[in-house]
Amino acid sequence: MSERFPGGAGGDASVTVPSLPRRLRPGDTVALVAPAGPVDPVRLERGTEVLTGLGLRVVHGASILAREGYLAGPDAARAADLQDAWCDPGVAAVICARGGYGTTRLLGLFDWDAMAAAGPKILLGSSDITALHRAFADRLGLATLFGPMPATGAISEPEGPEPVTFAHLREALFEGGRPAPVAGDRVIVPGRTEGRLTGGNLALLAALCGTPYALRARGRIVLLEDVTEEPYRIDRMVTQLLQAGCLDGAAGIVLGSWVECGDPLPMLAELLAPLGVPTVAGLPVGHGTPQMAMWLETNVAIVTESCSVAGTFRDSDAAT
Repeated sequence: MSERFPGGAGGDASVTVPSLPRRLRPGDTVALVAPAGPVDPVRLERGTEVLTGLGLRVVHGASILAREGYLAGPDAARAADLQDAWCDPGVAAVICARGGYGTTRLLGLFDWDAMAAAGPKILLGSSDITALHRAFADRLGLATLFGPMPATGAISEPEGPEPVTFAHLREALFEGGRPAPVAGDRVIVPGRTEGRLTGGNLALLAALCGTPYALRARGRIVLLEDVTEEPYRIDRMVTQLLQAGCLDGAAGIVLGSWVECGDPLPMLAELLAPLGVPTVAGLPVGHGTPQMAMWLETNVAIVTESCSVAGTFRDSDAAT
């Protein structure tokens, strides 16, 4: 089954209706991998303990603590860890330990046929992991979870995970959970709309322009967020998405966190309001705390009266 959407970045794109992975149950095995930057072993240990405390069995990729400059080891090793975990029938979810840099370098190294044959399962990550979210959507037709990672601050602080973040992640990850709507603090364009959620980290979406994994927003609600980017750089990247056609036909815009980015919202409103679609800002999604989890490639609704985004993930629709 497929839908036809005129794609952003020019031309039509055939988009397969996404597969929804089975959500987790106590006793499931999850694999932690490091497809991007080097992982702090102390944070990794704390994050592993948090997941174990949820009743999960946690295994680590063979090279999860490797380091090569600003990367968590050589490209081939990072790709192999992720693919091995994905293709392991005993693994119910592949969880990225952290973001960083370098995930785009892996997209040409995977055996996508083998990964498709492994069937749907959960991929969790954010920030630089946006590259995987886009590739898994396009190559595997899979809904994935954009959310906090176990070796990052929202989960692995010495005093434990940030409570609101942790509660929302648990509801998103586990079977039967019902994540609460995610509320923002500013309406840029009023209205109501529904559509499949796409997007993620702005810098990664800009970097994917001109590649097979470029954002295609037609009929979709687009999430944008970033960290430690000056407003002029955010301006440049959003302008790139607009000029590349990646935001053509968007049904709505959701602006997440802009941690250590100054105040880019006036500029973002100037660039995005002319699209004329419901747009909300200030959602705690992306970086910082609290940090909510959102299922990409699933249907969500923007309701600007409550400045919120609500999603639906029905377990009856997911793989068994």
